[in-house]
Amino acid sequence: MKKILIIGSTGLLGKPVTKALIAAGFELTLLVRQVDLAKQLFPEARIIKGDIQNRADIETAVQGQDAVFLNLSVKQTEKPNEFHAESKGLDLVIEVAQTLKIKRIAYLSSLVHLYQGMNDFDWWVFRIKQEAVQKIKDSGIAYTIFYPSIFMESIIHQSKQGSLIALGGKSEYPMYYVAAEDYARQVAKSFEVLKENESQDFVIQGLEAFTQEEAAQTFIRHYKKEKLRTMWAPMFVMKLMGKFSQKFDYGYHIVEALNKYPEKFDAQPTWDLLGKPSITLKDFAEGL
Repeated sequence: MKKILIIGSTGLLGKPVTKALIAAGFELTLLVRQVDLAKQLFPEARIIKGDIQNRADIETAVQGQDAVFLNLSVKQTEKPNEFHAESKGLDLVIEVAQTLKIKRIAYLSSLVHLYQGMNDFDWWVFRIKQEAVQKIKDSGIAYTIFYPSIFMESIIHQSKQGSLIALGGKSEYPMYYVAAEDYARQVAKSFEVLKENESQDFVIQGLEAFTQEEAAQTFIRHYKKEKLRTMWAPMFVMKLMGKFSQKFDYGYHIVEALNKYPEKFDAQPTWDLLGKPSITLKDFAEGL
């Protein structure tokens, strides 16, 4: 299995996966909207201009591939009644993959979406993620599904606001922060070790567990570019702001889930098969 189509290659989590697959020697095709950016990032890959909303674009990109890797998400500004790549877009990909006899679908999910239904928590974004997993498993195509804990990159790209690290509410359970680079290496390894018809779920977790405040303080101690401090927002304020902003509503729900999901360490089978992560949160902060 050498030829892989990646949908979502230029995003925060798609870039390290694409780089890791190239480094591992796979032949990549990328379905992208920004061709110039993709060519700049990945000159070794075959680039197809297109959109996941367009079946013809998907058919062009899937033709001749062995596998499809999906790095999809619901954007913070999307509303429930809009087109979602992780829902209608996924439906199109599965239909085309079945028609063209794709051997494997690999998909980035999340660990925290398993909070759906706990403590009466119900969020339409997590319903989409649950349905996406089930659609892939029901497709009849061999699958690899990755369930990562929170990414270290979320601190610098989402929590960091200027010289502040924004915290919401209080973490009730520590989370096993993982670096996207470690996750990407595990993705590449999965394509090397899994048998053609073998389906597998992988929990992706890092070496150390932190509450969100512990993670923020660790990051601040080792970040070299500037002095940072934390800023705390109570959940009721985030919930109130969410009534006026789709982005804040998304933030409120994801923070509530991250704070309350009782994450436990389940990644040992992943480490045994795909390799153990090597990047600590200290390493990540110092390396930025």
